[in-house]
Amino acid sequence: MKIVIIKYNAGNIRSVTFALERLGEEAIITDDARLIRQADRVIFPGVGEASSAMRYLREKGLDEVLRNLDQPVLGICLGLQLMCKYSQESNTHCLGIFPATVGRFNHDLKIPHVGWNQLYNLKGPLFNGLDEGSFVYFVHSYYAELNNHTVAQSDYGHPFSAAIQYNNFIATQFHPERSGKTGEIILKNFLSL
Repeated sequence: MKIVIIKYNAGNIRSVTFALERLGEEAIITDDARLIRQADRVIFPGVGEASSAMRYLREKGLDEVLRNLDQPVLGICLGLQLMCKYSQESNTHCLGIFPATVGRFNHDLKIPHVGWNQLYNLKGPLFNGLDEGSFVYFVHSYYAELNNHTVAQSDYGHPFSAAIQYNNFIATQFHPERSGKTGEIILKNFLSL
């Protein structure tokens, strides 16, 4: 299986690579459109800032490449936010794959939201073998609103989309690569789609 991790100057790519290696899989880290299109699985992770990440994607033509992929694609953290239509972070127009808006957590809450939190209202194949209330690891200041394509929720001050799926595009706000056994199951489920 050819797995590609999209390189777009957003952090945390190495931890995804190491998580895949623990599952016995290798990935290519690239921003080469041809290699991305040829992959069996595409992972779009990231820790960073929305507008600069989108600027890099547009400059490389990767925004159009991403929108038109038909193999399974997994967005992680910033990857999920960039797959939405709009982010309040720097007033950023994003990829528009998911019909959701990304907002900032209320200033009454400790930001960023860092640590282990529970998932609930789990739907779809990404969560096969997991129980309601499973714990996963989050690090984020922005969140995607609940929408018709939300397949897992979590709560930090209010409910938000912990995972979204639309056709072949799936994304998690949490970091499966840092979420222990639960994250390992999620990554295996993605690779077996």
